[in-house]
Amino acid sequence: MSEILDKAPRGPLSDRMRPARLEEVLGQDHLTGPATPLFRAISSGRPFSMILWGPPGSGKTTLARLIAGYSDLPFRALSAVTSGLKEVREIIREAHDLLTSRGTPVILFVDEIHRFNKAQQDAFLPHVENGSIVLIGATTQNPSFEVISPLLSRARVLTLHPLEREDLLALLKRALVDGEKGLGRTGVEADPGALEFIADIAGGDARVALNNLEMAVHYVLESGDTGPKTLDLRQVEAALDRKALPYDKDGEEHYNLISAFHKSLRGSDAQASLYWLYRMLEGGEDPLFIARRMIRCASEDVGLADPNALRVALAAFETWEKLGPPEARLSLAQAAVYLASAPKSNALYLAEKAVLAEIRETGARPVPLHLRNAPTRLMKEAGYSRGYRYPHDYPGAWVVQDYLPAGVKKRTYYRPTPRGIEERIRRRMEELDKRRK
Repeated sequence: MSEILDKAPRGPLSDRMRPARLEEVLGQDHLTGPATPLFRAISSGRPFSMILWGPPGSGKTTLARLIAGYSDLPFRALSAVTSGLKEVREIIREAHDLLTSRGTPVILFVDEIHRFNKAQQDAFLPHVENGSIVLIGATTQNPSFEVISPLLSRARVLTLHPLEREDLLALLKRALVDGEKGLGRTGVEADPGALEFIADIAGGDARVALNNLEMAVHYVLESGDTGPKTLDLRQVEAALDRKALPYDKDGEEHYNLISAFHKSLRGSDAQASLYWLYRMLEGGEDPLFIARRMIRCASEDVGLADPNALRVALAAFETWEKLGPPEARLSLAQAAVYLASAPKSNALYLAEKAVLAEIRETGARPVPLHLRNAPTRLMKEAGYSRGYRYPHDYPGAWVVQDYLPAGVKKRTYYRPTPRGIEERIRRRMEELDKRRK
């Protein structure tokens, strides 16, 4: 099979398969669609300075190169990891000369711009302002914290998302049949399960998915088997030295694992919670589905015993949305351990059931007159707001007053537990009940 590999295009598959046209870009329709500002700027040949913020393998470098290609402007690239002020000044000098002699700016792409310090970022400002460079910065970190404010005010932040599973599958299939840049000349075909596994373990990263596919195809070619060459799940596992976990995201196992995860959180077992979390992540479960379940757990099973649990769960959800894999995996783990370790209360969950039962039984009771607003004279004459006692006019900002409508049968829905913060809430409610009586 060496002759097949000798004839294959050179360079990493992920680099060879970079889209040559905007329509080939996958997973970023919110940026590349026909009605978007970026599409219009590229089509007009007048790109603007921007910061591309997204996880690895989402297409930041690809977009920058496409923008330069469509605009037909000189393109220069720097990496903040390997370049310093010397390289920046050389490019800026060249850009100034081009603007003076031809009236054209230079597109300067700075990869990992967040690694440049404040002084290095400051060097771009006057040249972005005078139009000698169109700056395109790429970062995996939140620009609000990593890029200086003056630069942010002169550049538009465009957020790229991790690629969805279907986008990755489309990319892998494209690479398999492309005979010019991809693996089409190898003659290797792939079972759907093999491609799905490669897509699932890529974590939304197109570069990882394509490089793993290339490794798996080379493994098949070097195996020495004769006849049709088909890449199956067993060969992918062997090539990548990674076992596929049995997991059907649309079947029973999906519900079994999320149930085990939620019950482990509720049962305050941090170790089991981590186990089930990573079982799902390794199996290709949607991380935001897991994060949504943790948000539910924070209210249903922790509740006001630790109000901070909801903030932690929401932060994990937001971190995954903004950062993606692999960094945000640890944020999900952090939330899982916090929820499992937090004091537990289902008092809010029971209160919800109780109040809904009351509403269904007694119906839509009218709002008491003293609780209604009276913005017009007619409403005041009808008795709206009459007799309402403004709590802040009384000691302790509290006064005896009925806030429930007449006709309700049950007047206690929320019963706080003696656990965590809810113990303080319970004592406060008991004190007010005694004063009320």
